[in-house]
Amino acid sequence: MTARAARPDVKSVVTSLRKLGSASVRESYARYGIVAPKSFGIAMNRIHRLAKEIGRDQVLAGELWKTGWYEARLLVAFVGEPARLTPAQMERWARDFDNWAVCDTLCFHLFDRTPHALAMVRKWSRREEEFVRRAGLALLACVALHDKESGDAKFTPLLPLVEQVADDERNFVKKAASWALRSMARRSATLKAKVATLAKRLAGSKGAASRWIGKDVLRQIGR
Repeated sequence: MTARAARPDVKSVVTSLRKLGSASVRESYARYGIVAPKSFGIAMNRIHRLAKEIGRDQVLAGELWKTGWYEARLLVAFVGEPARLTPAQMERWARDFDNWAVCDTLCFHLFDRTPHALAMVRKWSRREEEFVRRAGLALLACVALHDKESGDAKFTPLLPLVEQVADDERNFVKKAASWALRSMARRSATLKAKVATLAKRLAGSKGAASRWIGKDVLRQIGR
């Protein structure tokens, strides 16, 4: 009988991340609008590779998050266990979001796989903190892209939620709003038509952010 490999501890994982660090990669973050003062500088493909070696481990994910290292928090998206992630833990992590990359990576690879995803979409989209609100909208985009089983009825009621925050001028928020609408439009012809109707209304509104979102969505969905 083969002995089970010991679970890596947070110290050994951080040591591995440190060894993978590159000054040139770290310096490149700014070009993508990523503000991450506490970072090693690691390409995402290397983080994916390390995550596969580690496997899913919710306890380790929580410990990695607490380190505050940018790459450790990216790794959490691939190490965390969706079935064991609680709304309280999702909330704690969302409050720590300070750049779009960690926000989007967790939404795309972890949060959208939990049974709490849409509840957090509704909650976070109404919050004032920039990256918490972005998380709500990005999470909606991710669920719309990855949920292959649900019908339009799951998403149609969320269109007004996006419209309610479309006047938010913050760049990372309005881009996430556009992403959410475009992702829903991809689900079906019926939902695409509803998104287009909303986007046309936004494109003709007085607010600059709303107009930008509406025009961006219409351009990209071909309406």
